[in-house]
Amino acid sequence: MNEDLLFNEAPGGPPRYSPLTHKPVQYLTVSDRDGQVIGYVWANDEDDAAGWEVRKAGGDEAFNKGARWARKLHDAKARGVAPTTALAEMIQESDPTKSSHVVPGSLTEAPNLGFVEGLANQ
Repeated sequence: MNEDLLFNEAPGGPPRYSPLTHKPVQYLTVSDRDGQVIGYVWANDEDDAAGWEVRKAGGDEAFNKGARWARKLHDAKARGVAPTTALAEMIQESDPTKSSHVVPGSLTEAPNLGFVEGLANQ
């Protein structure tokens, strides 16, 4: 399988950003307390798209810590916040004493989501 899986939301389920875009995205690098990259949070306002990409090399620990960042996206969508505004909030609220945090100065633009997925697969 090389296609993205799409899950149907149950009626009345939590609001979510679109999981796909083919346009440029902004993304943040997220690391653990030890400075190891665990994943990337990305966003595109034009398609109302955003998501969390866990870094595969981080294993189960990165996957588990990533749930926090996915939750932040769900909460932002529920409040009606634009995807890139959610990223800005994550930067402001980031705390390096937590189990994971945004790497300072990591906000970057990528040509597409595939670029970020490639980073996560390293």
